[in-house]
Amino acid sequence: MTSPMLEYAFFEGRIVPFAEANISVGTHVVQYGTGAFAGIRGYLDADGETINIFRLPDHAARLLNSAKLLRAELPFSRESLAETIVSLVERNAPTGDAYIRPFVYKSAVQLTPRLRGVGDELAIYMLSLGDYLDTSRGLKAIVSTWVRIPDNAIPGRGKFSGSYVNASFAKDEAEEKGADEAILLNTAGKVAEGSACNLFLVRDGVLVTTPITSDILEGITRRSFLRLASDDGIPTETREIDRSELYIADEVFFCGTGVQVASVASIDGRPIGDGTVGPVTARLRDLFFDTVRGRSDRYADWITPVRRRVSAARS
Repeated sequence: MTSPMLEYAFFEGRIVPFAEANISVGTHVVQYGTGAFAGIRGYLDADGETINIFRLPDHAARLLNSAKLLRAELPFSRESLAETIVSLVERNAPTGDAYIRPFVYKSAVQLTPRLRGVGDELAIYMLSLGDYLDTSRGLKAIVSTWVRIPDNAIPGRGKFSGSYVNASFAKDEAEEKGADEAILLNTAGKVAEGSACNLFLVRDGVLVTTPITSDILEGITRRSFLRLASDDGIPTETREIDRSELYIADEVFFCGTGVQVASVASIDGRPIGDGTVGPVTARLRDLFFDTVRGRSDRYADWITPVRRRVSAARS
């Protein structure tokens, strides 16, 4: 999937044309995957003029935690990082939904796999992005033969660029078997998450997801759905999930910044429910999109609104 890049990026401390935000092929992050990133969505508000950035302070905080795990030293607080992202959104003035990718990376041109003494930089770029997965239908999923990387190898709670090779192996396997997405088990044989998304199932009206100790990303969208469900009176459980429980679930869906809310119709060829979007998934999806599109202000504190300034992007 390719999406058009927006005109400006933040690079080496300033906003520059995207085409000028370049690093050397010998950069440490290219050689060893020593980077961490965030994926942040900006949604076009129902007013057609405002971009609603979803849970920006939370994304900024998680990126800085990933940087801490990488032993990266950056001159940013959560607040100043969020302000920098807002400035870039204002400069690009997207006319529709946008994806924001801040990226912390080891910047030295050096051939030693280590974390200290190799320089730290932050870059941010943006692109236009609609649906990452086709959400107009139920998805086909498989349980991957690849295992989720354990925390004691590469911490799953950090969004490290190098660790997404694991996700890439699983995603390729799924697509080669005619599926849309993969589900990975952890080293204990329990369900972890999708290739690059968290997972929920519904059984007997109860919304269930795996704990953050199951080698999963501490998903911000995942946390949001737990809150939405609780506030809406939907019972929730956070516990380990066996592979076989996936097959007898009433509903299964993926969630995350990229996938948003994606219902699963089958897993390993076994139908989930009646193969359509279930009532709990549909309810949570509606609550989510009402929030990000500005149709409901119940969770207004999750939204950072940025009024588009077209003239600023052209100056």
